Amino acid sequence: MLLMAVALVAAFLLLARLGVIRVFSGEQALPDDKTIEKLNEVSRLIDERYYDEAPKEEYGDGMLRGVLSTLDDPYAGYFSAEEYKEQLENVTRQYYGIGSTLTQNAETGRVTVVYVYKDSPAEQAGLKEGDEILYVNGLLARSVELDELVEHIQGEEGTDVEITVSRKGIKDPIEMTMTRAVINLPTVDHTMLEDGIGYIMLVKFASNTPEEYREAVEDLKKQGMKGLILDVRYNGGGLYDSCVEIVDEILPKGTIVYTEDKYGHREYASSDEEHKLDVPLVVLINENTASASEILAGAIRDHEWGTLIGTKTYGKGVVQVTFGLGDGSAVKFTVEKYFTPNGENIQDKGIEPDINLEYKFLGGEEDEYDYSFDNQIQKGIEVLESDPSFEKEK
Repeated sequence: MLLMAVALVAAFLLLARLGVIRVFSGEQALPDDKTIEKLNEVSRLIDERYYDEAPKEEYGDGMLRGVLSTLDDPYAGYFSAEEYKEQLENVTRQYYGIGSTLTQNAETGRVTVVYVYKDSPAEQAGLKEGDEILYVNGLLARSVELDELVEHIQGEEGTDVEITVSRKGIKDPIEMTMTRAVINLPTVDHTMLEDGIGYIMLVKFASNTPEEYREAVEDLKKQGMKGLILDVRYNGGGLYDSCVEIVDEILPKGTIVYTEDKYGHREYASSDEEHKLDVPLVVLINENTASASEILAGAIRDHEWGTLIGTKTYGKGVVQVTFGLGDGSAVKFTVEKYFTPNGENIQDKGIEPDINLEYKFLGGEEDEYDYSFDNQIQKGIEVLESDPSFEKEK
């Protein structure tokens, strides 16, 4: 019991030192005496009646998670030192895995491959976009949340993962063995489509994304780009600063976005006149376009600098900050709302496209994905070619 009480007091002192619990001068303190008494009572009950050994070493983390869970903030959370390290790896876009992007249907739980990275273990094993993941090392994919499934796919470098998929046009499931490797994920993919129309897909806004975007634009310009399709479907966001840097490369001089905290303090991010996209632009969006991607879409819409095609975006109009703590752990919570240049906060509303068009695969059951079978890309080509400023071949 003494050890239990000491553990709780130590956890409380840790919370106070980290600023999660503030201790005020005088009689007021958090937690108050009644809360401390209740904590001691609960610890005594656990010590005496819990059927198994209590994880006392996790009490501190548990209390921190509890504090963050009381906020009316679905994006708030506490990360242990190990979890925070994983978060940082996600920002740098490097991990040990197979090199694919997956999506999960919220109703059915079905997991589908939406992108396979070039020269990755996934590509080498024959995984294709559109494949449905059935099993990962014997685990039924649809039985768990996507985050948990990804944990089973990733692992130590050089180890194998067994993945079973279902593919359109093939009756029997396909079993694949992939050897995990260091995946330095590109966040930008680009190609030249027909008639001088460039295509850039932004996978995520990471620290390396602005440089990759600039390289893609320069390469397309060298190939004679006369119009651009920018694809942020399935882009769930990422780093605010990286997004702003890219939008600055697209828009003329003006406001990109502004944020506002609970005190009413506003901070503006603006584009300059030095860089701007000088060809007609189409932006592809869908319900998985979120956060930083919506900043991009909203800024382009408000400046009337391009045409949005697809379906309404996710609707995340708030900004989170992750605060690293002294022991390597971290806390994250929402600190600001953001607003489009015209003053709209899109939280829980999303951004409506200029042209509402549900995705439809135009190919047959045995056809693999190709941009010519993507009805939204085809609509983008049509819109660009009808733009008065599009330079047609003479």
